[in-house]
Amino acid sequence: MCLFRLYSFALLIILVSSNLAAISPPDTNNSVISISRAAYSEKLQGFWLGQNIANWTGLITEMDKVGTPETMPFYTDEDWGKPDLKAMWGEYVPHASHIDFYFEEQGQPWGSDDDTDIEYMYSFLHDQHQVNKLSAEQIRRGWLKHIYSETDAPLFKKFSDSTPQKDNFLWVSNERARILMEQGMSPPETSDPANNSNSLMIDAQLTTEIFGLLAPARADIAVEIASLPIRTTAILDAQWISQFYVAMHALASRVDPTLSLKEQTQWLAEQARKQLPEDSSAGKMYAFVKTQYLNNPNKEDWESTRDALYQRYQLLITDGYTYDQPFDAGINFAASLVSLFYGEGDIKRTLQIGTLAGWDSDNPTATWGGLLGFMLGKQGVEEAFNKTNLSTSYSIHRTRRNFPDQTPDQLGEDDFANMAARDLRTIDRVVVELMQGSIDTDTNRWIIPIL
Repeated sequence: MCLFRLYSFALLIILVSSNLAAISPPDTNNSVISISRAAYSEKLQGFWLGQNIANWTGLITEMDKVGTPETMPFYTDEDWGKPDLKAMWGEYVPHASHIDFYFEEQGQPWGSDDDTDIEYMYSFLHDQHQVNKLSAEQIRRGWLKHIYSETDAPLFKKFSDSTPQKDNFLWVSNERARILMEQGMSPPETSDPANNSNSLMIDAQLTTEIFGLLAPARADIAVEIASLPIRTTAILDAQWISQFYVAMHALASRVDPTLSLKEQTQWLAEQARKQLPEDSSAGKMYAFVKTQYLNNPNKEDWESTRDALYQRYQLLITDGYTYDQPFDAGINFAASLVSLFYGEGDIKRTLQIGTLAGWDSDNPTATWGGLLGFMLGKQGVEEAFNKTNLSTSYSIHRTRRNFPDQTPDQLGEDDFANMAARDLRTIDRVVVELMQGSIDTDTNRWIIPIL
């Protein structure tokens, strides 16, 4: 009887070595999962490192190609390593002259940008308030305290050939939400189309992925705690797309590690697809891009699928989607799926395609850099890029304000290890209070019930 109980318990809990997070294969009936907190910390550091590499790589081509191929052809693989072209506003980025991976080495912090800084803020607010879900008022006060307005922002020279001007690093829906908060509104009012005409833009896609990582293995809980932050700026398709990304990040903790990374990412996408209503534009976009990929005999030819979605979604009103701006949630979601499917789990290839795909190229690229960085862990990211001296420090004050300096002895205000430790404290609360799980202090592991 005792042996039977031990055997049954072993089937319920998957334990792996200390350098990997425990996961349960998608076809098991396990009722709980055990995850090493120490291993998860290393994966969170991989998330921040991968996201920063991807963000600053994607920024090189941000808005260079926004769907005018007749006069300005889209980038292709042939453009990798070649000189960068000006963005649609007629300026070059200051940090790179060629289209290539961008790295910061030890001693120089990664600069914050809107793909990482609002996630940083949400992580900080969870820890500051010691809550597993942020309230509308906590979000509003956090935005007003930590995000500059259009009038009090400092002077900043964003591009190499531009003159300094005030820049609060907010655009479209984020910008409008910040203005509405100053007027006294709180989420979800700030994403109501009656108040915010930009609520179908890309913004929530790049500010909420981290909530998936705050709810390991549980997409339902992740979407729950991300709900109000998503509704700060997004509604309908923009909201569902953000939930798709959040769910993928949560489920990355339980994907079957015996699968290839290609199979893992495709399984994650199929599971997260449940967040997209079948009759929604986002759901139909997912089906279109995946079908294009599956039916393409040449998996190196991602450009044909990118060109097809340009024809289908930017030139034509298809699947209920009407193109408005290159910041749209829809067109950028479709482009992100091109890099996800054709990247096939290879972080370098995924980021290359994302950088070259067009439109708001830094945003989808940062999303996949963060997800794959988490799946690989910090060491895995370093090995993928064959780099041993990558920076792990972070300068939040490049774009945001009023955060304590966590690393006074070095440049920047924080580092990835400290950021991961902060998130572990939040996850502890989420596991116990929302998941009704527990923390095994003897083994330093979370025990998480799986529905």
